[in-house]
Amino acid sequence: MSSSSDTRARIGQFALLTMTVSAVFNIRNVINNNVAIGLASAPAFFLATLLYFVPFTLIIAEFVAMNRSSESGVYQWVKTSMGGRWAFMTAFCYWFVNLFYFASLLPLILVFTSYLLTGGDREMSPWLITVLSIAIFALATWVSTKGAKWIGTITSIGASAVLVLTGVFIVASLAALIGGVEPASPITLRALRPDTSSFATTWAFLGTLAWIIQGVGGAESVGVFLNDLRGGVKAFVRTIVAAGLMIGLLYAVASLLMNVFVPTGGLDYSNGLFVVMGAVGEHFGVPAALTFRVVGLVLLAATLGSLLMWTSTPVKIFFSEIPRGVFGGKIVELNEQGIPWRAAWLQFAIVVPILIIPALGSSNINDLLGIVINMTAATALIPPLLILLAYLVLRLRYDAAPREFRMGSRPVGLAVAVFLLAVFAFVFIAGTTPLDQPLWLTLVYNVGGVVVFLGLALAWYQRYINRLRGRDPRAARSELAPSSSTREQEAANRRS
Repeated sequence: MSSSSDTRARIGQFALLTMTVSAVFNIRNVINNNVAIGLASAPAFFLATLLYFVPFTLIIAEFVAMNRSSESGVYQWVKTSMGGRWAFMTAFCYWFVNLFYFASLLPLILVFTSYLLTGGDREMSPWLITVLSIAIFALATWVSTKGAKWIGTITSIGASAVLVLTGVFIVASLAALIGGVEPASPITLRALRPDTSSFATTWAFLGTLAWIIQGVGGAESVGVFLNDLRGGVKAFVRTIVAAGLMIGLLYAVASLLMNVFVPTGGLDYSNGLFVVMGAVGEHFGVPAALTFRVVGLVLLAATLGSLLMWTSTPVKIFFSEIPRGVFGGKIVELNEQGIPWRAAWLQFAIVVPILIIPALGSSNINDLLGIVINMTAATALIPPLLILLAYLVLRLRYDAAPREFRMGSRPVGLAVAVFLLAVFAFVFIAGTTPLDQPLWLTLVYNVGGVVVFLGLALAWYQRYINRLRGRDPRAARSELAPSSSTREQEAANRRS
């Protein structure tokens, strides 16, 4: 009889490699960071891959290796060492971060649709964009509750098309340079260095690192495939590190070539990729209108796939992973398609004000996107921060707990965790409080939104614990404590 791991081994290392690259890489991240810091984003992307993505992926692999009997989502990873309260907050944060992601994703659908249909960008006010975004999100929410089977197909096609588009851009730009084209912005060591001439520019660069770290993030999303991979933990580690290096190289090379045809400062958030690809196409004799429509189609397919996937998947994972008593039976009730449909519409109701508030502080779509992209990147650092904290506690208190893989010795694991926590703390603060944004918007949206949502989540969880204590004090203690395997290991260590 085959073991469970044997029956679950359904994908090979190449499949995991391509899944990881497709899920994590997004050429829009190259545009966003070029707008912010120009060519300095090229080395920043590669350093972020080496200093963040690779070690963080190894941390995820260690948590997954400890929880092979479960599906090993973030809730179980954090509960391993820090108990149910912190596990709930981490799972909540992953869902919470996704709410801000919608605010940056939905306006782009309008931009890409405009390029596909008209070959250009139609000017719209932030308020019209917000109203249309709400309507699109309502439609996406309705579709997601129907469990559309083609969501995965659209996502796969869109992600693959973006990789092909990136490859075409890199090959065409390199061919132009070899052919004697003078870059619009010279690629020099000075241009590759971040501007640290003043406190404001240094602070802005630290804030941009939040975008870059988010751009190479995603190890937690592929960690759950370990039990489906032929070769087990060792194959997973080899593959995911190779994927991380490939992603970092793609980001770095694309960033390095981004200003071959368009000078630094010539791009913006909404149509930067169209400007770049239009210039590349014109150099090789392709009409700009045709290039715009093709790029619009590629990005629209990728963005629609992402919208439908992220409208349904985080809701399903969050509301099914946490203890069922936290939100009650009605919210977590599944429809015939296996989707918690009431939770999906609750998500819609929460996203609406998140879409409206940035419009109050923006005069055009690029201001709007600048606000929400910045906030999305900053909030996206909260869940990895909590995972890193859980890993620090694991190596401090439960390092002897059995697992097939561990990232070096205890001192190595602790050093990596402390280093990453320090980097995340600086980058999160800088990303959450940009100097060039109105103070009221920072306090209301960046700081206030995070504090209010996290505070409400913690209060709601405490309400669940108080009820559980009244019914079954032992169950409440078990929920708040780390996983049984680590508690048993701690007790064994004390006896020895």
